[in-house]
Amino acid sequence: MNNSLTVRIAALIFGLAGLITLIAPHAAAQGCAMCYQNASAAGAQGREALRHGILVLLLPTVTLFLGIFGLIYRRRNVAR
Repeated sequence: MNNSLTVRIAALIFGLAGLITLIAPHAAAQGCAMCYQNASAAGAQGREALRHGILVLLLPTVTLFLGIFGLIYRRRNVAR
């Protein structure tokens, strides 16, 4: 792969990631009614705990995702 193609693919990926980030607030508004009611009734300290809990649950998922794709990237030419 030449550098020009690699740069184009990277630009495309970053552009798509940017579009997804713009769409994310609309997708986050689709939460269930029970979660909304519990979060609104919890008060400020409860909402902060929910935010931290979401980040704690997100961290292992993102780590696994990046690890799998890192392995795929490192071993992409081994099968040829």
